[in-house]
Amino acid sequence: MLRLIKVTALVAALAWSAGAAAQAYPSKPIRWIVPYPPGGITDNVTRIVAQKVQENTGWNIVVENKPGANSILGADLAAKAAPDGYTFLTVIAAHAANATLYAGKLPYDPVKSFAPVSLAGIAPLIMTANNNFPPKDVKELIAYAKANPGKISFGSSGIGAAAHLTTELFKQTAGIDMVHIPYKGTAPALQDEMGGNIQILVDTPSSLMPQVRGGKIKALAMFSNKRLSSAPEVPTMAEAGGPPLESSTWVMFLAPAGTSRDIVNRLSGEVAKVIAANDIKSRFESLGIIPVGNNPEQAAKFLADEITKWSKVINTAGVKPEV
Repeated sequence: MLRLIKVTALVAALAWSAGAAAQAYPSKPIRWIVPYPPGGITDNVTRIVAQKVQENTGWNIVVENKPGANSILGADLAAKAAPDGYTFLTVIAAHAANATLYAGKLPYDPVKSFAPVSLAGIAPLIMTANNNFPPKDVKELIAYAKANPGKISFGSSGIGAAAHLTTELFKQTAGIDMVHIPYKGTAPALQDEMGGNIQILVDTPSSLMPQVRGGKIKALAMFSNKRLSSAPEVPTMAEAGGPPLESSTWVMFLAPAGTSRDIVNRLSGEVAKVIAANDIKSRFESLGIIPVGNNPEQAAKFLADEITKWSKVINTAGVKPEV
């Protein structure tokens, strides 16, 4: 009888200890990896959300920028981190493209190595043109491209970027031929567009709208189903006479695979609470980002759909990864 009491007490103590440990999370700083340089959409969204989560919970969250190899360096660090709830990763649409572009060549699996936490937001892309380019809208662009196959060049922030693949999707849907000129980032591509070296550039509104409003380039259309509140003067692709395409980059939070479901759900809930707040929604919308903040299951489905979507575009266009 005494032995039974001791065993029962031990089990109760272990259960209490496990519960106390779970309640004590986090007991040390949380590392949040951004696999891009500071200042871009990935970094901005992560810091906005992380700061607010920290304010709401008292957690210590440290955002680390680990750029390199088209986000692969930072993603690999997160994939190989202990799944203890103290490492998270932010990814964008290029993560979904990398699943096809670098299939079998990555040191991690874009799907199996991670546990989706939440889709933070979606940023519809905008198509712009050099001021000296004759077409005034997308309908005229398509007609011009069909009359001048291969004579229009479009830039992008890099091979496999959402901007690149969105333009490839536009080409495939409209049945036109344009030449891709990849750059090492949006800034040099934008400089060449303003200088007349390329005719078309697709990217995020936050990157291009300042130059549109400054009269240095012209906006042709937004890849969205309705006009953005941050750029109401820009028509949707359908309104501009093009195919009714919707395309975007997006920001998603991931954890290393094997991270406790309780921790993943807890962070997902905190993220959703932050993104639903009016001040954060306003900040997102000012950046041309549609706030989301969904649960892990919804985020996983969104990622799977994006991988399928971009796989078709990549294979149809014959896009090859940077060597």
